[in-house]
Amino acid sequence: MEQKQVVRVLLADDHAIVREGVRMLLAEQPGIEVVGEVADGRAAVAAVGRLQPDVVIMDLGMPEMNGVEATRAICRDFPGTQVLVLSMYSGEEYVRPAIRAGASGYLLKGSAFSELLAAIAAVARGGAFFSPAIAKLVLVDSRRRETHPADALTNRECEILRLVVQGQSSNQIARDLGLSMKTVEGHRGRIMAKLDVHHLAGLVKYAVRAGLVSPDP
Repeated sequence: MEQKQVVRVLLADDHAIVREGVRMLLAEQPGIEVVGEVADGRAAVAAVGRLQPDVVIMDLGMPEMNGVEATRAICRDFPGTQVLVLSMYSGEEYVRPAIRAGASGYLLKGSAFSELLAAIAAVARGGAFFSPAIAKLVLVDSRRRETHPADALTNRECEILRLVVQGQSSNQIARDLGLSMKTVEGHRGRIMAKLDVHHLAGLVKYAVRAGLVSPDP
């Protein structure tokens, strides 16, 4: 008889009580192993590289690097790992960036535990799973075949945009990323041209919509 493959899961949420609750529930399930848990997006990306889980259960509003940016990095650098977003937010300003970043599923935290198990199973085998309200939004977007300026930004431009929105100067960004001031200024100019914005307020508005920074709850 063929042995059932164990799905290796990483938990990424900045609330310890949420991680503990999900871990305890999953620990009772045959065929699922929680291989680690982290409290911020940057740690999530590092842990995926180290632990190589099949599925990351990802919160969106985390420090250091938010869930959307972490999802984007994981899907880009570790294609063997699937991301399942588990969030309290159902608004399109949260859902669309997560899906564009590469998340295979999006589940609301008010969902039943049976839905979480179904979602893990679906994304682990390469499928998709969305809460009903989220599925409607995904369907509408697929029918519209909506494009977004985020698709035109490179990974480096996304990184610099996030730092600009966080209030860092070009000098700070250059120092932190090991770039020259001229290079950073060049990136800023291309970012603003691609997004057709001409001031910081416009960049902040775009960054929130694109999920590069988290809106205030």
